[in-house]
Amino acid sequence: MRNRENTLQGPEPAADRSAVPGPPPVATVLAVLRLLLHACFLLLLVIGTARYVLSPEAGSLAAHPETVRRAVPAGALLLGAVYCAGALAARHDVHRVRSLAWLAGVTALWALLAWASPDFVWLAFPLYFLHLHLLRGAHAVLAVVVITASVVVGQALHTGDLTAGMVLGPVLGAVFAVAIAVGYDALHREGEQRRALIETLTRTRSELAEAERRAGVLDERERLAREIHDTLAQGLSSIVLLLRVAENALPGDPGTATAHIAEARESASANLAEARRFVRDLAPPSLTGAGLPEALARLCERTARTGVDCRFRLDGVPVPLPSGYEVALLRAAQASLANVAAHARADTAVVTLGYLDGEVTLDVYDDGAGFVPDRAGPRPDGTGFGLAALRERITALGGAWAVESAPGEGTVVAVRLPLARTGGEESRGEERR
Repeated sequence: MRNRENTLQGPEPAADRSAVPGPPPVATVLAVLRLLLHACFLLLLVIGTARYVLSPEAGSLAAHPETVRRAVPAGALLLGAVYCAGALAARHDVHRVRSLAWLAGVTALWALLAWASPDFVWLAFPLYFLHLHLLRGAHAVLAVVVITASVVVGQALHTGDLTAGMVLGPVLGAVFAVAIAVGYDALHREGEQRRALIETLTRTRSELAEAERRAGVLDERERLAREIHDTLAQGLSSIVLLLRVAENALPGDPGTATAHIAEARESASANLAEARRFVRDLAPPSLTGAGLPEALARLCERTARTGVDCRFRLDGVPVPLPSGYEVALLRAAQASLANVAAHARADTAVVTLGYLDGEVTLDVYDDGAGFVPDRAGPRPDGTGFGLAALRERITALGGAWAVESAPGEGTVVAVRLPLARTGGEESRGEERR
């Protein structure tokens, strides 16, 4: 048997119980068994003391000297006090050495009382459990054998005779105690396993919740990074280009410079609206009060003011699109045209929105310098994020995108979103926002 100082004498400390959502049924059974053991010991002690004091013949009171007759009740009271003190102390995780010293004291006091009167020999039954739980393996079994032999011999000495009942009673009690202790030990192991499992599940659930929270934070950061790149960063880039053109026009052409400054102010106002939209988490201002074709047409008009001949074309009949689709297509056009204005050195750009059978398409073409798509990507200065953000946004909606370009041959950005999966992709797109 294994050491059970803590589990035998009292319930677990409050700090340990607070870590578990509630005591498992097995722990409740073990607590009841502990209480029954304490009650059994104290009840037998009270009965033995009462019989010794009230029944002189049964307790051999007349054969004892006066000092012994007075010492036995005091010893019984001392045994009860020592037992209760040890049981209460075990609730606070008593050290094993002190627990064994307490067990030795209880056993010694019981042996003295059993020597004084046979009325106390039946305390051996709860003592079996104490030794089986506080001692280990062979030591526990040896202690039970010694206690059983002491009970048998003590009864024989008190009565001057040895009967089968005097032998069978203690032996059967010892066997019964060993069987109960084995069952108790099995219940205790099961309770410990269940508690460990509950703690593991609770910890795993907390770790999963934390992982989901971190994933949500990362998703939100990626979303904000895409939004900032597709709106504020591109708007600020446009403002820089317009102010640069205005600066080059001065002082020779004040009228042109003034016009570009006015366009820069308009772009700054649009970016301010975008920034406020982040706070309100509403739809993009470019889509407010208008459909996607109108928003793309206005975007082309603003791009044309940077010196690029930007035109918008519509193919097919417009149909209602989920807001996630409209935002993704608008952001794709903004990112593509921002690259055209900033890097392509193009003369012409064409944005084509197509409503086809089963899909909606967006193509952005420019006749600029072109580039090698495989070499494009984020750069240390924070630029080059557009294509990666576009890919993530379109992929999240279940769509497809492609970039066709080569040095000196212009660039085409093509986006495809399936209309047949509008319902499911709308919800997915809203989750990503």
